[in-house]
Parts: sequence; C-alpha cells; structure tokens
Amino acid sequence: MATATSTVTSAADPGPPAKGPREPGAARAWALGLWSTLAVLFLLAPIAFMVVFGFNDNQGRFNVDWQGFTLKHWGDAFDNGDLTNALKNSLTIAVLSTIGATTLGTFLALALGRYRFRGKTATELFVFLPMATPEVVMGASLLAMFLVIGINTGYGTILIAHIMFSISYVVVTVRSRLQGMDPHIEEASRDLGAGEVTTFLRVTLPMILPGVLSAAVLAFALSIDDYAVTSFNNGQTTTLPLYIFGAARQGVPPTVNVLSTILLLTVLLLMLVNVLLQRRLAKRDRGSA
Repeated sequence: MATATSTVTSAADPGPPAKGPREPGAARAWALGLWSTLAVLFLLAPIAFMVVFGFNDNQGRFNVDWQGFTLKHWGDAFDNGDLTNALKNSLTIAVLSTIGATTLGTFLALALGRYRFRGKTATELFVFLPMATPEVVMGASLLAMFLVIGINTGYGTILIAHIMFSISYVVVTVRSRLQGMDPHIEEASRDLGAGEVTTFLRVTLPMILPGVLSAAVLAFALSIDDYAVTSFNNGQTTTLPLYIFGAARQGVPPTVNVLSTILLLTVLLLMLVNVLLQRRLAKRDRGSA
C-alpha cells in the first residue's frame, strides 16, 4: 500500500520546474548592452563612412577629408564610363550567377535532403568544400583549370566561378529550410494523384520558397562584392570591386561611394522584401493550420 501511494505521489509530482534562461543582473545587462552597441558600431562604421563621403565636396583625387556637403556626385554618378561599365558587369554577373546557383543549388539540396543514393557522403563533402576553401586557392585552381582546358578568361569565366562558389551557400540555406518541412505533405500530394513535377511546383516549392529567396539574396551579395576569385579569372573584364581596388592606388572618386551606397540600398531592399514575404507566408501557414 505504501509503495502504491508513493508511486502515485511521485507520478503526480512533476518535480522542480525546468530552469529557463537566467535573467542577467542589472550590471551584466548593462555591460551586455554596451558591448552589443559597440560591436554594431564597429561593423557599421565603414558603411557610414562610405555613405557620408558620397556627399563630400572634395577638391582633389583623395576623398578622405571632409570639405563640405554637395549633391553633385549623385548627379554625375554614371558619367564615368569605366566605372559604369564595371558596375554593369558586376550587376549582370551577379544576376546571372544568382539564377544559376539558386537553380542548381535548390535541386541539389532537394537531392541531398530527400533521397539516399550511392556517393551521397562524397557529394556532400564536395558541395561544402568551397565554403572551407580560401578564395585565393579557389581562384587559382579555377584559373589553372581554364588554362588547361584552353578557355580564355573573361566575362564567362567570372560567371562560372561565381556560380561555383555560390552553390554551397544555396545548398546550406535551402537544405535548412527542407529540414523543417514535413515530408508527409509531399507524400500525401503524390497519393492523391499528383506527379513529381506537380508536387514540386504546387507543394514543395511554395513551402521552401522563403529559403530559396534567402539563398538567392545571399548568392547575389556574394557575387557583387567578390574580389579574390574574380581577380584570377577576369581577363580583360573589370567588375566594380576590381575597379575600386585599382582606383584606390590613385584616389577613389566619390562616385564610387555613391554607387556603393546605391548597391547597399538595393541589397537592403531585397532583404526587406524577403523578410516581408517570409512573414506573409508564415502568417498564411498559421491561418491554414
């Protein structure tokens, strides 16, 4: 009887509640807030310098001393033909490489996350290898491959290189989205008579779309600011990072700050659209649940 009573008592008593995250003390909270603020300021300082000096009325080649406020650099931002051409190359390469890397990386993530096949472990190793490889090594190895094959370096080789190093990031991003997705939904779609293509277009793709869009924004940002890999494989093609590096030897013109600010705002806008779309999709999923 005593044993039964003790058993019932122990079953009814769940014990002490699990400990959650500790609330920091006042001093620790103040120190953490100060440290976080300093870290954010450290990260944003170069960006703020770039934006502010796009309005500097400089009188020489160097744009490092504040000499007055002006908007003239914004009015003639696209008057420099070499700079505009470099920006055009960077944007077109970024867009094309984003499309290629996102498409290939999405299907590769689906293969690695949904299927078992011989050589899967080796495939995962080679997919994630570019993320751990220094960009100098990747750029030099790609250059050697192009030279051995007999391909002249230029716009096309830059595009191939950017797709290659962006795929890994796309796979990681999309696969993390797949891991939070219930595979039984796809199975139910197929049980109801939908084919593989219909299931992918009507079920799988809408569910992983936020991850795909995040991967696309990441691939675009990686491509637009790449210097190391591009410098090995550019040939006679100049991108914006290459132009800035070359101009830095004689003084970076303020129009570089202006165009960089425009690119920054563009990327931030894409990120904002992606976040809003993810929230909208999440709200829709909660409403349909």
